[in-house]
Amino acid sequence: MRWLKFRVETVEEAEDILISDLYDAGFEGAQIEDKQPLSALDKERMFVDIPLDPGEDDGKAYLSFFVEAPEDEAERKALAEEHKATIMNVLEDAKAFMDIGSGAVEVSETEDLDWINNWKKYFHSFYIDDILVIPSWEDVQPSDNDKMILHIDPGTAFGTGMHETTQLCIRELKKYVTKESDLLDVGTGSGILGILSLMFGAKRVTGTDLDPCAVDAVADNLRQNGLEGADNFKLILGNVIGDREVIEEVLESNAGKKFDIVTANILADVLVPLTPYVTEMIKKDGIYITSGIIEGKEDLVAETMKANGFEVVNIGQQGEWRSVTGIYRG
Repeated sequence: MRWLKFRVETVEEAEDILISDLYDAGFEGAQIEDKQPLSALDKERMFVDIPLDPGEDDGKAYLSFFVEAPEDEAERKALAEEHKATIMNVLEDAKAFMDIGSGAVEVSETEDLDWINNWKKYFHSFYIDDILVIPSWEDVQPSDNDKMILHIDPGTAFGTGMHETTQLCIRELKKYVTKESDLLDVGTGSGILGILSLMFGAKRVTGTDLDPCAVDAVADNLRQNGLEGADNFKLILGNVIGDREVIEEVLESNAGKKFDIVTANILADVLVPLTPYVTEMIKKDGIYITSGIIEGKEDLVAETMKANGFEVVNIGQQGEWRSVTGIYRG
C-alpha cells in the first residue's frame, strides 16, 4: 500500500500541542522524532529491539503523519497539496501563541515495505555468546558454519535477540532446557525464545500472544530456521491472565500436562498479575524465567514469585534490564 507522508519540523516544546491540533484537523497516529533523553519509564514502555542512540539533544522535533494515497497520480498530487495546505494553516494558527520552530513541511511517498528495507541499515549479524544471529540479507561466513545459527529478521512482532531482556532469557534457557523439556513462552512475539529452545533440544513449545502479527512472524522465523511445518511449536492467540478458555487451550497443547519451563519476557507490570496464573500451568519444580524488567522493579517481581510459591534462584542483569528466575515449589 502507498502512503503520503507529511513531516513537520518543529521544536520539542511544541510536540504535544501540535499533535493535538493536527489530530483535530484529521491527522492521526503521529510519529515523533526527537533527541530527548529517554527516562527509565520511556525505555520500559518502548521495549524496542534495536538499541537507540538519539545523539545530542538539539531541541528540534519532527512529527510525521501518514495518509493512504490514491493510485491515480493526479489524485495523489491533489490530495498531497490539500493536506499540506491544511497542515500549514494549523501551524500558522499555532505560531500566534507559541514558538513552533521552522514549521517546515516536507511531503513524500512511502510504501508498507519501506521500513523493512530501512532496518537493513541498522540490523546486522551479531553474537549472543556462542549463538550467531543473522538476518536474511546477510550470508553466513565459512568460519561460522560450526556455530549455532539463528536466522531472524526484524518484523512487526518483538524479538530479534538484540534487546537485553531477550538475551537474559536466552542465557537462562540454555541452563535449563533439556531434550525432555515442554516449554510455554508467554508473549512469544517473533517466537525467538521458543525457536531457540527447540534448537537447544526442547521437546515441545507452546507460545501465546495477544498480537495477530505474531502468527506470521512465528511462521516466517520457523521457516527461516528449517522448522517449517514443525508440529512441536504451537501458537495460541489469547491472554492467559484470567481467560480460562485460553489457559485450557494452552494445557491441551501440551497433552493436558503442565510445563517444565515457562518464560515471560514482557514487563514487570504484566508479570505481577501473570504469575498467579503461571502456577496453574507449570509443574512442581518447574522453571519460571521472567524478563522485561527495568532496573528497580526486580524486587517487585521476585516478591511476587515468592508469594506464589516460587523459590527465586537467580536475578540476572544486563544494562538497565533485569531477569528473575524461580523454581515452583508449590
